[in-house]
Amino acid sequence: MITMKITERLSPVFTQKHYLSDGGLETTLIFQKGIPLNHFAAFELLRTEDGKRSLAEYYKPYLSLAEKYRFGFVIESPTWRANCDWGIKLGYTHDELFALNKQSIKFMRELTRPFSQSLPHVLISGNIGPRGDGYKADARMTAEQAMVYHTEQVKAFALADADLVTAVTITYSDEAIGIINAARSLNLPIVISFTVETDGRLPSGELLHEAIDRTDRETDQYAEHYMINCAHPQHFLHTFNAGGDWKKRVCGLRANASLKSHAELDESDTLDAGDKCLLAEGYTQLFHLLPSLKVIGGCCGTDHSHLDEICKTLEKHMAPEVAFGR
Repeated sequence: MITMKITERLSPVFTQKHYLSDGGLETTLIFQKGIPLNHFAAFELLRTEDGKRSLAEYYKPYLSLAEKYRFGFVIESPTWRANCDWGIKLGYTHDELFALNKQSIKFMRELTRPFSQSLPHVLISGNIGPRGDGYKADARMTAEQAMVYHTEQVKAFALADADLVTAVTITYSDEAIGIINAARSLNLPIVISFTVETDGRLPSGELLHEAIDRTDRETDQYAEHYMINCAHPQHFLHTFNAGGDWKKRVCGLRANASLKSHAELDESDTLDAGDKCLLAEGYTQLFHLLPSLKVIGGCCGTDHSHLDEICKTLEKHMAPEVAFGR
């Protein structure tokens, strides 16, 4: 039985004005590095020295970009697929999976240690993916079921002293509520990142503002903030034209490089790196629409060159009071 620890809202974790994160980990490893990933499970690379070297080579250019632009950095563990259902498909026991989730945080901390003096702030985030497919609202749970399901992975991150948990590519609000309550029960900060389709709605059909409002209402606004990932800015820019305080809760963006739909990407056997300039323009538009936006990263099809183009464009076009600055 899980006992909820009702706590006051935790102090803000994101103390810097702006943070950088990484891009499309799995698509980079598969399509650019030629590293096969079973079920998109990058966490398996933690099992070998060669695998850990591949992960380090992936993350380091992003850390260097954060140095270049004087950003804080959020480093996400490669554990998007390291939950029970996907772990069973991959042949792992509960104990093996729990140990790998803990190990991922230790690995991230060791990887960022050389940057401790040169970066203003580094956050080690335990990354959680959905129970089901990140492109479909399948295998739906109630909020209570989602809390029970995700608690083990959150517990592994808590025991490894992660700074926070980030749940990405979440397709419906009940799962988001459950993940937040799991983090809350362990007194761990949490960020929720929803994904949307080309019409700006979640795969569940929920409007983005409905999902955020409901999740906040059901969890006493415990989440640090919300993000959007695994969609191109052109798919959801229009959702922010209307007013509402909910927009202040959207503080992070990890967009896809491609304009393709989730269904099209699912059927693709080649990498669509998209138009970097169009992607950067979308980020600039979103910075004008979202007053609290501070975390910048990428998702499917993006690599460090996309993030460099985004940062250069933002420096060039943002007003001095919000521009990134050296």
